[in-house]
Amino acid sequence: MSSDTQPELTPEELAAIERKYDPETAFRPMGKQISFAIATALVAMSVYHFYASGFGLIRELLHRGIHLSFVLGLVFLFFGWRREDGRVPLTDLLRLQGIPWLDIVFSVLAVGAALYLPLLPPEVLAERVGNPSQSDVLMGTALLVLTLEAARRSIGPTLPIIALFFIGFAIFGPIMPGALKHGGTSWLGLINHIYMTNQGIYGVAIGVMAQYVFLFILFGVLATRIGLGQLFIDLAMVIAGRYAGGPAKVAIFSSAFMGTISGSSIANTVTTGALTIPAMKRVGYPAHFAGATEATASTGGQITPPILGAAAFIMVEYLEIPLRDIVAAALFPALLHYFGIFIMVHLEAKKLGLRGLRAEELPKTAVVLKQHWLSIIPLAILVYFILSGRTPDFAAVYGIIACVVVGFLNPVNRLTIPDLWNSLAAGARSTLAVGAAAATVGVIVGVVTLTGVGFRLGYVVVQTATDIGAIVGSIWPLSYFAIEQWALFFSLVLIAIACIVMGAGIPTTATYIILVAVAAPALAQLQVQPLVAHFFVFYYGVLADITPPVALAAYAAAGIAGSNPFKTGNTAFRLGIAKALVPFVFVYSPALLLVADGFTWWAFSITLAGAMMGIGSLGVAFSGYFLTNLPQAQRWWVGIVSFLFIAPGLATMGIGILAMMPILILQLRAVSKARNEAVQSS
Repeated sequence: MSSDTQPELTPEELAAIERKYDPETAFRPMGKQISFAIATALVAMSVYHFYASGFGLIRELLHRGIHLSFVLGLVFLFFGWRREDGRVPLTDLLRLQGIPWLDIVFSVLAVGAALYLPLLPPEVLAERVGNPSQSDVLMGTALLVLTLEAARRSIGPTLPIIALFFIGFAIFGPIMPGALKHGGTSWLGLINHIYMTNQGIYGVAIGVMAQYVFLFILFGVLATRIGLGQLFIDLAMVIAGRYAGGPAKVAIFSSAFMGTISGSSIANTVTTGALTIPAMKRVGYPAHFAGATEATASTGGQITPPILGAAAFIMVEYLEIPLRDIVAAALFPALLHYFGIFIMVHLEAKKLGLRGLRAEELPKTAVVLKQHWLSIIPLAILVYFILSGRTPDFAAVYGIIACVVVGFLNPVNRLTIPDLWNSLAAGARSTLAVGAAAATVGVIVGVVTLTGVGFRLGYVVVQTATDIGAIVGSIWPLSYFAIEQWALFFSLVLIAIACIVMGAGIPTTATYIILVAVAAPALAQLQVQPLVAHFFVFYYGVLADITPPVALAAYAAAGIAGSNPFKTGNTAFRLGIAKALVPFVFVYSPALLLVADGFTWWAFSITLAGAMMGIGSLGVAFSGYFLTNLPQAQRWWVGIVSFLFIAPGLATMGIGILAMMPILILQLRAVSKARNEAVQSS
């Protein structure tokens, strides 16, 4: 590989950038002996989940309790009171090899509180639900407090604060205003619901983490270790490196490939960006554009089949449909996301006159395939089992087995016993923050089911959107559309804004679970299919990773590129504009999701063609370049016309094409004029 593709930052510097912008990786330093002991616990966690999901028959509540005990117990050992130095006030001298004794006490208490309820005999638990004992309330309170603190340490304060607001809402219901007013509950009633039942901390969110998500994260770690990540990067170089602005296109393809095994935006940004961002800068892309390209492409990992993000598995449970249907529904929206970025970087490359990578700078296809072809086998097995209708945990277990077998047999990137140990530990460590977030989200979901606030908020959203629609619909020519159509449009806008705002401070999965409780009832009132409503919230939650002011993936990319973080975030949002528009497309034409009700190939073809033309037109408008540079007025015209393509239907598409013809004619004339002037000057 050429020098143009070598990282400018050391692995230690890249790790520091990831820790800075991703609180889930901000682990505290500790001594060797305690590190080995904790690594043993992490490996035990991986082995347990592999056995329980693949071969064990463990009660659902007990399985969730064991998972939660691992998560909370280890979070207090890995994450400090403060991210800056990991120290707890007033306990600097009371440490065990870097870990304060107080945190060790918290860890033990968390394990005990998490296991207390699952270890009760089922007949005893059945008697106490609805009438918890004092010890039940005490342990439930302890688990609630420790869960919120674990989430604060591992993902930041936003989600725990939201959970506290929901708890306050549950208790002070009688004094809430308007439609939010309800009968309220006591502390005993709250603990009974969120601790003693499967509607709270031990609910669907933590269950999906324990049953599915853990295994898929472990699969991604092992697949990367045996060389699949390197294969993806090298293949992206081979496919796209030689063309104009090649390194930016390599970033798109490599991030798309990496997205098939990893759903983390920031991890993808750091992994592939270490190579692509310096290369983009060397061929002439501005630093902020290079960082934004990598960040935007990397956020696609959470919407790229077959693994997607953790939210996809929550969707499986909520909608009670096979994972293969979720994978099928996600396929073309994900492709449209990458298509939109590709159009943008291609036009930018043409506008700046940037070159691609030279032949000597590219890896050889034959060498790449010879060295790494074995590493694709585990992913192929995983995809085969998903598409054949097997459960996600079944597919993940056999994918993990395939990773280990291929790793031991492959002469390149051979997996050793120490490597396997480290991979099992790393996989478990990567699940801690998302596990703490899932438990905290369980608290929020528990309040929602206890108070019915989801339907109340859904009603408020629809009513507000209807009122706005009535005002807008009274204006000519906007009165052409019915109030119901405006109500749907403004409901989508309000939900999209809420998703972006919420997603600015909490993980995508948590955003999805919280807001789908509001979006699903609201959109159901407007006759939107459940699958479509869930995907709408999912996509906008992901968009928060590149939406300022808290665009964490963009800020991580800016750290590698050495660019202004806010400028990088703004550029990333511009590059990812397709992701902001595609959800509106599949709400108005669900055929894009393939498995939605009423799917026909004709509707799908029209929708896909219109979406591609609309996204391409938006790319032209935002870049200011088509065949040559566009004047400002033409850019505005193209941008407005692009919405006609995105609105599904032959009529709007035909009007859009006709409206674009004058721009095409003007561009052809400008190119011809420039060519003639060049001939005359020569």
